[in-house]
Amino acid sequence: MQRMGMVIGVKPEMIAEYKQLHATVWPEILDLISLCNIRNYTIFLREPENLLFGTWEYHGNDFRADMAKMAADPKNQEWWSFTIPCQTPLGSCQEGEWWAMMEEVFHHD
Repeated sequence: MQRMGMVIGVKPEMIAEYKQLHATVWPEILDLISLCNIRNYTIFLREPENLLFGTWEYHGNDFRADMAKMAADPKNQEWWSFTIPCQTPLGSCQEGEWWAMMEEVFHHD
């Protein structure tokens, strides 16, 4: 298992919509997250900086392949058509990144 984290901005005028979307996540999206070996997935919001922080445990063997499977799923593409307009990527994102991946520097069980 690997713990992972990522961060992205959220547009202030879209915070309520983003919260509402995640209060009623579609069952197909929840199933896809699990199918792609992601467990214990949480998204936090920090205001007034308007940052979203996502963290999860990855239980698979090929993260890139699982993320490609997630990105190719038509229902997920539809989901993203609602969530992506709410978000603002950080200027420091790597090529091809939307959410900026983070390095784990400390963990305590």
